[in-house]
Amino acid sequence: MQITRRSILSLVGAATLSSGAGGLAHAADSTAPAATTDPNSPFGPRTLGSPKARVKAIEYFSLTCTHCAHFATVTMPQVEPNLIKTGKLQMIYKDFPLDQVALMAAQVARSLPPDEYYPFVSALFASQNDWAFTPGIDYTESIYKYAALAGMSRTDYEAAIHNDKLQKFILQGQQEAETMYNINSTPSFIINGTLFPGAMEYPDFAAKIAKATASAQG
Repeated sequence: MQITRRSILSLVGAATLSSGAGGLAHAADSTAPAATTDPNSPFGPRTLGSPKARVKAIEYFSLTCTHCAHFATVTMPQVEPNLIKTGKLQMIYKDFPLDQVALMAAQVARSLPPDEYYPFVSALFASQNDWAFTPGIDYTESIYKYAALAGMSRTDYEAAIHNDKLQKFILQGQQEAETMYNINSTPSFIINGTLFPGAMEYPDFAAKIAKATASAQG
């Protein structure tokens, strides 16, 4: 089963969400900052791999999505050495938070230095049960534990989770993904312009990258 914004409520619990999924959608508006090409900005691109790669795979993900965690912890350890480090593929990461907890974690991730982004996201996925799904957990403190390990001070952490402009930027991007590309679940991938919803095991993902590579060469 793919995880959607509605189904995540049963995993995290409606009581933990200050405004619910509807609140996430409502928070995005036309005042959101525009994206920039500066990777050092929290509004800049977050990627892994060479920009010269023939195949670009955009991943829409939520840090509280169990299927996203499966892709990150099971599939990506094969994707990274075989496809990314060989220059065949560039991954482009797009936030699609399914709840307020994922939104807060995404804000923190984007507020870290660019070279800390992927390691931080990977660490959150690898320990998702610890920081996201432990009953009665304080999500603010549980996420900070990992942010501190990434070198973020408490002051910078508080600034990140209370950054209204960054929150609006993330949610505006989510709304655009829904309206422009029909993204409605996570993970979803756009590989050289073609949408593939759902997590994939490595053989399936690698086959799609190979097909896209052949098309790009042809």
